[in-house]
Amino acid sequence: MTGRDPSVYDHVRVPGGSGASVSDDADTDLAPGVYRVVGTADSSVTLLRVGDADGHRVNTGEVATVDRDALTGFEPADNPDGNRPLGEKARRFAESVVWNLRAFVAGLLARPALAVVALALVVVGHQGHRVLSVPESWLTAVYFLGVFAVVYLGARG
Repeated sequence: MTGRDPSVYDHVRVPGGSGASVSDDADTDLAPGVYRVVGTADSSVTLLRVGDADGHRVNTGEVATVDRDALTGFEPADNPDGNRPLGEKARRFAESVVWNLRAFVAGLLARPALAVVALALVVVGHQGHRVLSVPESWLTAVYFLGVFAVVYLGARG
């Protein structure tokens, strides 16, 4: 971080990939990796470890305070949030879809009678033209009412 003062959200890497002393009077070392500046003071900087030694995102919760003078030896680093492997991104997306679907179904199951009525409105609005002799606009209105009811119940429970 030579040449300028650190600011919140800057990213730095421990120099040389090895541990660095947190402060002169401490025998604790920083683990190799990428750190985000999360706080600044007159004589120190607070860092959160957000990346491993290879620059991949980690969620460690490790927070350290470093003397400003010691920070000048650190190297600038890229934000590790944007460099996740494609497989990990796909896995996390699939997990998110599964959890959202589970929450939606749980919302419907919280009020089963209303959920059945809402789903019945969707079916009648979609397939009603085969059995009922009513204007198509009515069936469209019933269909959308049912869809909105299902969405509301799934989201609100």
